[in-house]
Amino acid sequence: MTVFARTRSAALAGAICAGLTAVLVGCGGGEEDPDEGTNGLGKLSAPKIERKARQAAESADAVRLSGSVVSKGHTYRLDMRLKDNGGVGEVSTKGGSRFELLRVDKDLYLKADADFWVHQEQGGKEPSKSDREAARKLEGKYVKVPPGDPAYKQLSGFTEMEILLDGLLTLEGKRETGDRNEVSGVKTIQIQAGQGRGGTLEVSLIGTPYPLRLERGGGAGAVEMADWNKEFSLRAPNKDQIVDYGKQIAASD
Repeated sequence: MTVFARTRSAALAGAICAGLTAVLVGCGGGEEDPDEGTNGLGKLSAPKIERKARQAAESADAVRLSGSVVSKGHTYRLDMRLKDNGGVGEVSTKGGSRFELLRVDKDLYLKADADFWVHQEQGGKEPSKSDREAARKLEGKYVKVPPGDPAYKQLSGFTEMEILLDGLLTLEGKRETGDRNEVSGVKTIQIQAGQGRGGTLEVSLIGTPYPLRLERGGGAGAVEMADWNKEFSLRAPNKDQIVDYGKQIAASD
């Protein structure tokens, strides 16, 4: 082979090698580092990933929770924006009622349509004409729920960021790392508990390791967590939009 031929052959091989670098790391066949550009979470064990995700959630100032939660035989659909001093959003029950919740500090407000109120008052019995008229007066209004009412504790729980996250971010069983996925376009890594039967948590591989999606064990629902630390305003409704549950509703009976 002439010097010219050998030079041309080497140049051709170099060109082929350069063309493959977009797929392979060098011509030796090395693979691209899957953790390149991530927060490095993928190199940690499942318990450490879970711990970092919990720490990130606990240090956050705000979050949006959306999805379904099964509790005590009831399925709730949530879409709530939460922070330390309250929350706002919508809750619905499977095949049942839908209502809006707003909590500002200790003040809790509930807004629903007339159908919701008439069935709350009657407990499943056929409502009278006066019952329907009273319920219509509440439609589109914010009903202020007094702290002493038994419903206050249950309803306010949907607006408590710390309580909800603490209850939701619970896995049961041996932790193992699972697949790498995406949630709303963000790369994630899975933590599986009990081979998935005890829940599966998707944790962000980009930036702060926030939990982004949870499938609860035993088919108890699935929830997405977004808008971490995204500020939003919480304000009490105007006075003309508020009905005092302890006085005016009882007075209309």
